[in-house]
Amino acid sequence: MNQHADLLLRGGTLLTPNGRQIADIACRQGRIVALGDLRQWSSDQHLNLTGLHVLPGVIDSQVHFRQPGLEHKETIEAGSRGAVLGGVTAFFEMPNTHPLTLSGADLQAKLDIAANSSWCDYAFYIGGSASNRNEMLALEQLPGSAGIKVFMGSSFGDLLTDNDDVLRQLLSHGQRRLAVHAEDQARLIARKQQLGDNHSVHLHPHWRDEQSALLATQKVVRMAEQAGRRLHLLHVSSAAEMAFLAHHKRLVTVEVTPHHLTLAAPGCYEQLGTLAQMNPPVRDQRHQDALWAAINNGLVDVIGSDHAPHTLAEKQHPWPDSPSGMTGVQTLLPIMLDHVHAGRLSLQRLVDLTSAGPARVFGIAGKGRLAVGYDADFSIVDLQAQRTIRNPWIASISGWTPYDGRQVTGWPIHTVVRGHVVVQDETLMTRPAAQTIKFTESFFAEPS
Repeated sequence: MNQHADLLLRGGTLLTPNGRQIADIACRQGRIVALGDLRQWSSDQHLNLTGLHVLPGVIDSQVHFRQPGLEHKETIEAGSRGAVLGGVTAFFEMPNTHPLTLSGADLQAKLDIAANSSWCDYAFYIGGSASNRNEMLALEQLPGSAGIKVFMGSSFGDLLTDNDDVLRQLLSHGQRRLAVHAEDQARLIARKQQLGDNHSVHLHPHWRDEQSALLATQKVVRMAEQAGRRLHLLHVSSAAEMAFLAHHKRLVTVEVTPHHLTLAAPGCYEQLGTLAQMNPPVRDQRHQDALWAAINNGLVDVIGSDHAPHTLAEKQHPWPDSPSGMTGVQTLLPIMLDHVHAGRLSLQRLVDLTSAGPARVFGIAGKGRLAVGYDADFSIVDLQAQRTIRNPWIASISGWTPYDGRQVTGWPIHTVVRGHVVVQDETLMTRPAAQTIKFTESFFAEPS
């Protein structure tokens, strides 16, 4: 009996839970309805994927799209457009906008913007602070909420949580996994006072040193263990943190970023200056080697871009007055595919870190694998395609990337969001009706 699909993907090499297989995919009403030899099926639209690899849609669980309030740096429309051009099909956005995302009304304002402008599916973090600490349980369960994000350092105003009592209260209120930026604010303040009048960006990883990260990580993990609260540690950047976390994984999941895996001091600061400036900082090769070891031994759960754009004019301010942050959502997949080509990780491991891993860690419903019943989200790549990343390709309002001029092997060719072909042959098509990411009930349960 001839069956009909809205979209048929024919002849691609699929990265499924059972490994690689050459097969067809049928999509109907935004979901996968069949996998295998589907030559008898008809469709409204089809793509011939011979020679291409089909990955479950990449989920970037840490971006800063700066809207509302900072639209001169980035917008949800431009950031998500860059996402799909780079093969990303869903994102979690962070709360340090103007106004800060601290309430249900703040969240709804972002959801309204995304509903009218996003190129892919979305969820938004709510910031945990002294001002809303008693509302965490209700706020984290709102539709479209990715959960609660806590800044132990490197933030401002109500988002900075450098008080131990407030941190304990945030850990004790709520059930979902708490996302944390772990740098010790007191140490950062003390070390900055020691810098004097030196304005060399080479000092950035010395100011925000390994100990600053380790102290905060040790503190929040031990508090979480006392409270029985699950944690997600963002952009872990140091060898000492990885050594500590290897003994504290029961409640803790770990993110690393492409820039910490790709750039290294001192060379990146010599080449890029403040364009390489991030918090926590890009460190030397010893730390990068430790991050790769943690990927290869399974300690790392997720790769997120920490896309955090600033304008080139802002980045040209003399350090340390220059802001920390760089674009990353559009280059996450190309950079990591190049690492696959270089043999630093397998393609299957990359899928776990960018698709299955985020779905597992955050309890995302219907995403993260190629399987019947799941959302028809696909990052379709050519593993042999050679490209040079250039600033004009970057969709971000800020218009630059630290990888300008870098040659990579492996490139996103098509991007499909819930059965809608958003990017075809590297060309942007029509914007889909993007939706809020849904989460499973187990995401809200207390850890066992």
